[in-house]
Amino acid sequence: MYTFDLEGTGLGAMSFQLASWVTSIMVFHLYSVWLFTASDLKTIVGPSLLFGLANAAGASSYGIDLSMLPCPKKILLRTPLILLWIWMNLLPFTINNQKDPDAIREDTINKPWRTLPSGRMSSRQAKFLMVAVYPLAVCLSYLLVGGARQSLALVVLGTWYNNFAGADSSFFTKNFINALGYVSFTSGAMEVALGFPLPLKPKLLQWFCIIAAIIFTTIHLQDMPDQEGDSVKGRKTMPLVVGDKWARWTIASFMIFWGSTCPWLLHETSMTTALSLGLAGVVALRVLLRAVESDRLTFKLWNLWMTLIFILPLVG
Repeated sequence: MYTFDLEGTGLGAMSFQLASWVTSIMVFHLYSVWLFTASDLKTIVGPSLLFGLANAAGASSYGIDLSMLPCPKKILLRTPLILLWIWMNLLPFTINNQKDPDAIREDTINKPWRTLPSGRMSSRQAKFLMVAVYPLAVCLSYLLVGGARQSLALVVLGTWYNNFAGADSSFFTKNFINALGYVSFTSGAMEVALGFPLPLKPKLLQWFCIIAAIIFTTIHLQDMPDQEGDSVKGRKTMPLVVGDKWARWTIASFMIFWGSTCPWLLHETSMTTALSLGLAGVVALRVLLRAVESDRLTFKLWNLWMTLIFILPLVG
């Protein structure tokens, strides 16, 4: 696949052929690495980026000294650094989540385009990459862009989730890790956007506690369409432990609660409140339809609603 013919060519032609060969190899491997995180663009990367930008721009509302804050233009110019931080910290987690034989077999059926089931990389190579990227992400956070505390937290949470049955042993544990993970990604993105460590202001801590509570009480929506596979693997997700009906009602109830409570806590306008509650109501209604096809689309709408919640401090 990666061969080139030197015979009968001039120096210029050989240089061009060599450059094309090297480029094709680099593109192949970079795309292989990218595929590890492709499924998380709408759930982690995009929402975390918007959270970081919006909440950094509205940071004065949390009691952070206005003289410390960069102007909106400088915040916006840090977008590439925010994306780099999110992606570098997400990559080793996703590799760890996808590298085991059971995960590869599952992806071969559901997501055959991913790096490992498509044969673009071996499990051993993936493990080596994961081990290399974890410290690289932490060092990047410490030395260059910020978010070091959150980066270390994500190492611990990712290891717990993937290597110590954090995702399988209990729905409580799984939701708890997810909640802390979301807070780590969003607060880290905000810190990188600001360019200095986040001060522990009461209003800011309250906001992150609210985000964690929303995730903890509704994130099991992502488990609804996967009950058959989770049951075979012995995972203890909420719909399998408490039953499909009760799991759906908990999601629907908390969606209405948070859809109305968050705008009220942040003193939002009536239009923003209506938008939040309206979208939350759509998610709540759809989750009660109890159809796998509906659940997958409903989870995408949940991500859209979460993005709205993330940017409320800016639009309010």
